Amino acid sequence: MDFFGDNPTATWLIALFGAFCLGFSKTGFPGLAMVNVLIMAELFGAKPSVGIIVPLLIVCDLTVYPLFRRYSSWKELMPLLPPTFVGLVAGYFLLDHIDESTARKGIGLIVLVMLALQLVSLRLGQALAMLPKSVGFRWGSGMMIGTSTIMANAAGPVFSIYALVEKMTKETFLGLGARCFLLVNILKLPLVANLGLINTESLKIDLFVLPGIFAGIFIGRKVIQVVPQKLFELLLYLFSFVAGLRLLFY
Repeated sequence: MDFFGDNPTATWLIALFGAFCLGFSKTGFPGLAMVNVLIMAELFGAKPSVGIIVPLLIVCDLTVYPLFRRYSSWKELMPLLPPTFVGLVAGYFLLDHIDESTARKGIGLIVLVMLALQLVSLRLGQALAMLPKSVGFRWGSGMMIGTSTIMANAAGPVFSIYALVEKMTKETFLGLGARCFLLVNILKLPLVANLGLINTESLKIDLFVLPGIFAGIFIGRKVIQVVPQKLFELLLYLFSFVAGLRLLFY
């Protein structure tokens, strides 16, 4: 499909807003990444949206990684990588064998599950931090990160809960998260491309909405200190819940 020929100006303005949300999410509002997932799936289709978002995520991660690299190390990330790789492979084969309708429902379900996990982490942060570390929990977290990130580019809440259980400091969370998602998104690139979801048209869309990414990062860093985050996130979760239900049932 020729997205540039088939979509009106309003659609492209919404796509730019989705990219803006993705960039903004990297500055302290992680839930906003789900808004981008929902917008791109609605505009361009569930499966094509996966291929559109991955290069944008890599641009975000390459921009943000230098800001947080001093807070952690690649060695600290190593225990999480094997289960994450397993999840990536499982998600790759699953995405290859489902049709557009199933992918749409799958993304809606993943968004709702990720939203629930994010709310759990906010409500039960201290309780989660009291849970014992275990190999089983690490493998479960890694596999969920890998599967949800390739299916819907929405693994942030899983990583947040993993960080709480691992009792990470805020600095370690930022540094390790920057490394984890930079590596995972780079590894996703050839897998998603092999499914035919990254192509000339998807890259044209990425190029068009790229200014939204940088605007989101720049503006997000400026306003993060003045925006009432709790109210903002409450409205965000409500929007994500309604949009997730729409993908799942309509």
